[in-house]
Amino acid sequence: MCGNAMSAPMPAIVSATRKATAAVIFLHGLGDTGHGWAEAMASIRSPHVKYICPHAPIMPVTLNMNTAMPSWFDVIGLSPDAQEDVDGIKQAAENVKALIDQEVKNGIPASRIILGGFSQGGALSLYTALTSQQKLAGVIALSCWLPMRSSFPQAAVNSANKEISILQCHGESDPLVPLVFGTLTSEKLKTIINPANVNFKTYSGLMHSSCAQEMRDIKHFIDKQLPPVD
Repeated sequence: MCGNAMSAPMPAIVSATRKATAAVIFLHGLGDTGHGWAEAMASIRSPHVKYICPHAPIMPVTLNMNTAMPSWFDVIGLSPDAQEDVDGIKQAAENVKALIDQEVKNGIPASRIILGGFSQGGALSLYTALTSQQKLAGVIALSCWLPMRSSFPQAAVNSANKEISILQCHGESDPLVPLVFGTLTSEKLKTIINPANVNFKTYSGLMHSSCAQEMRDIKHFIDKQLPPVD
């Protein structure tokens, strides 16, 4: 779990229906929990894949007048030049890497693990994958942005994921994380990893949420990156 392990409950898990040979770790957005995304993943599940949807710890969020809510790190503002919680983002990334390590100990290699998330969770999944020495199978980045983008590509110098496949999705009518954030993020990602591996999909009329077509695209990506091995 991210933050103090005592402050976040056990992740919501959708178990594989046969031997788990792959995993998806998916991080929810600000103020949410992992339960809704666990239900969404259950609707597109593959029998050999385990889906892990952790819950963020409760913390005061500057953007929301210091109201305490589930959050992976503090959010100070939503403009591209807003100050960022650098220490919080780095710590959250380390905690996600520990979750990946736990699955590796459970017998699923990092190369059979996709990291993903929605909004703040998608932002954290991108930052974690791009700074990780664990070679992952892919990233699913929904309605999000790349945190600490000015630190890249230098921050990714030691990353094992220079060739990682990224599925980036964004609603064209998103009022909270505007489409331009997604477009700028896609352009930045192409300077950090192999640009041919960045797939940016947009959805007409979609606001700050998901939709059936996006879930189908996510399933297709998971099935492609994590095929059955037996």
